[in-house]
Amino acid sequence: MYYCFLDTPIGDLLLAGDEESLSLVAFPEGSMRRDPDPDWIYNEKPFAEARRQLTEYFAGSRKQFDLPLNLSGTEFQLLVLEELRRIPYGETVSYGDIAERIGRPAAVRAVGAANGRNPLPIIVPCHRVIGSGGDLTGFGGGLDAKEALLRLEAENSELMKSG
Repeated sequence: MYYCFLDTPIGDLLLAGDEESLSLVAFPEGSMRRDPDPDWIYNEKPFAEARRQLTEYFAGSRKQFDLPLNLSGTEFQLLVLEELRRIPYGETVSYGDIAERIGRPAAVRAVGAANGRNPLPIIVPCHRVIGSGGDLTGFGGGLDAKEALLRLEAENSELMKSG
């Protein structure tokens, strides 16, 4: 597994994967904080496109990602991750909304758990999922990072509407 870091407004993100696809985006803080495994090899080259697209995202010029991803998880988790990818830039939905959309309306807690295990946050936009009352709920990078991502998208969505 290769890895590198990307300096962003929310801290240094750890990117990991192979020569073909991205497998992990990890935060510098929060419950999804992760350090590279000792046997991983530092190499920025496999992540050139991911770094470019993430930099564009943080600059407000990229609304969607087009990267080869290696998504892992159970069948249910993968179903949730695919639904997360359908949430439009600058919009939020609740865990209940996701449960409804995947045809499992009673699985709100399971959706929350799958959301929390997302190995590719930002790329698979789990930060766009909020509590049913509109409150920001847990986020692997910490609530400050979630708030920053939502604010970035809100500001750039407004620019798109007015520009």
